[in-house]
Amino acid sequence: MDTETLLARFVRELSALDPVAVWAHGSLAAGDDYQEGRSDLDLIAVLPGPVTPPVVWKIAVAHARLRALPLAPVLHCAYLTPSTAADPARSHLTFAYGQLFKRPVSPVTRRELHAFGRVLHGRAPAGLLPTVGDRELGDYVVRDQRDYWRRAVDKAPLWTRDVWVDLGMITFARAGVTAREGRLISKREALDLLPALGAPVEVVDDIRSRRYDDPAPPTEEWTARRARLTRDYLGPAIDALTASYV
Repeated sequence: MDTETLLARFVRELSALDPVAVWAHGSLAAGDDYQEGRSDLDLIAVLPGPVTPPVVWKIAVAHARLRALPLAPVLHCAYLTPSTAADPARSHLTFAYGQLFKRPVSPVTRRELHAFGRVLHGRAPAGLLPTVGDRELGDYVVRDQRDYWRRAVDKAPLWTRDVWVDLGMITFARAGVTAREGRLISKREALDLLPALGAPVEVVDDIRSRRYDDPAPPTEEWTARRARLTRDYLGPAIDALTASYV
């Protein structure tokens, strides 16, 4: 099952909830860096009324019906309503990583939806979601670097895992461009930019290889070295970004 087939099946599964809209964002919507089977399928569904327990049950059933299908494990969806969509600080029911929980729909996601969001069903984001200004977007990404990623750098065991290295480095590069220029860049663009920002080239090459190729599993020695190089770079780099942002 390819991406488009799964998306069509997902929209059909949601029909019992009569969604106002279903949108895609992230690389799936941008189209320039989507890697089928590796990239997440980042979706937003806007439901017509309150997300009550019976609605939650229907959402869980819809995702359970997809569970065994290829690509389903990387399909994530947040559930908004017209009356709750405007508040970027509000947490919304979300299905991701095989479970239901609540989290906000960030200003980055909101900007993506207005800039290049893909309508899979129903209404477009305009009129349902407020736009995100450059200052609001910059404040958010710098705050995320300062309050989340900088603290994570001090937690050494995290950085032996591929996902922390990948997201930590890529998110930093993207945040810098967004804070300085008010625009979003892809993960590929972030990887291209990192060496010029002083990032360790061998770490950047490692991330690129795992994202676009099929390398052998890393050795324990390289995993430890990569963690040290990443943390040694990101700590001062994040401090410099947050100190320079005005």
